[in-house]
Amino acid sequence: MSELKKLILTGIGAGILFLGGYSQEQKEEPKAEGFKFTTIKELKTTSVKDQYKSGTCWSFSGLSFMESEMLRMGKPEVNLSEMFVVRHCYYDKAVKDVRLHGSLNFGPGGAFSDILYVWKNYGIVPNDVYNGLTIGEKKPIHGEMDEVLKDFIDGVIKNQNKKVSPVWKTAFDGILDAYLGKLPEKFNYNGKEYTPQSFAKDYCGLNPDDYVMLSSYTHHPFYQKFAIEVPDNWLWGEVYNVPIDELEQVIDNAINTGYTVAWAADVSEKGFATSKKGVAVIPDANGSDLKGAEIAKWEKLTDTEKEAALYKLDAPGAEKTITQEMRQVAFDDYETTDDHGMHIIGIAKDQNGTLYYKVKNSWGKYNLYDGYFYASKPFVRYKTMSIMLHKDALPKALKKKLGL
Repeated sequence: MSELKKLILTGIGAGILFLGGYSQEQKEEPKAEGFKFTTIKELKTTSVKDQYKSGTCWSFSGLSFMESEMLRMGKPEVNLSEMFVVRHCYYDKAVKDVRLHGSLNFGPGGAFSDILYVWKNYGIVPNDVYNGLTIGEKKPIHGEMDEVLKDFIDGVIKNQNKKVSPVWKTAFDGILDAYLGKLPEKFNYNGKEYTPQSFAKDYCGLNPDDYVMLSSYTHHPFYQKFAIEVPDNWLWGEVYNVPIDELEQVIDNAINTGYTVAWAADVSEKGFATSKKGVAVIPDANGSDLKGAEIAKWEKLTDTEKEAALYKLDAPGAEKTITQEMRQVAFDDYETTDDHGMHIIGIAKDQNGTLYYKVKNSWGKYNLYDGYFYASKPFVRYKTMSIMLHKDALPKALKKKLGL
């Protein structure tokens, strides 16, 4: 029996319709069953980090993915510097915004393509070498820095001189130095000297050209690349467009063959209940798993009562069937937005045998799963903006279609 049925048959709490002919005094509220997960496949990953008060989830999740790639290849575990990536992106984003006369979305947001861009052009360093913590805090707090950088760039673009001075980049670099620290040119790690470029190539051993991004929308042809139209895609990074069924197959194939997946998704849904429940789901708002008299009871509930039942999430329940059309409508009407970057590291099942993806977040150990949560397949099908993974994680037939 689904949670929706149980809620309808036993009552939805004080003040809401009681079903089955019993009063609140005569029947106790049933004990919540809860979600119970069993791991099917879980891949190696590094410890959970905390982006804290910074809009840098894309860097945390993207580098978590790269750290897992190193583990998959038998490389040593390393905590890579998220702020090294953030620093380079902020500077290059500023240059592009000035060239575009302020029409770029200048801010702390980014995309997985930023990780590959920095890796390829600037390299990478360990977090111990560059942690970006210069203001005496133990975790990133970027509110002031973000505002100052935005105001500075707006001032350069809108200044009354009708021309841009040759020193604005030096001044902007100085602000970044103050808030994040000077970038290292050389450093020692485990007894050897590296540059950021040599550390990326010789120590990490990952080739950014081996990684691809995929999405699934109908406003572009399938099996071709397009620049996904989200504000944080300042690089205009391209994704391969595939049908949603194949995108799901890609994620499954990756996990089952030993590859993790960087996952960008919308997390504004009420079903994204990762803090209290540790799950992300898309409940069926129509009660479509009900039968007979149960349907009539469901239909008598108010919208508020239905929502209370659906999002109580005390146990697994029916979820929507997600179609390609639903994804497209949600993207076009702004219901689905590019909110958050995360890292899919495994597959699990609940007590009913329903499959979920195990996801590593970057909010510290904030919930009952120590910073991980479980996303249902309907949630991933509906709310995925894009994914990044190694090209060898793609099914062979799809690789051929994409010319990889």
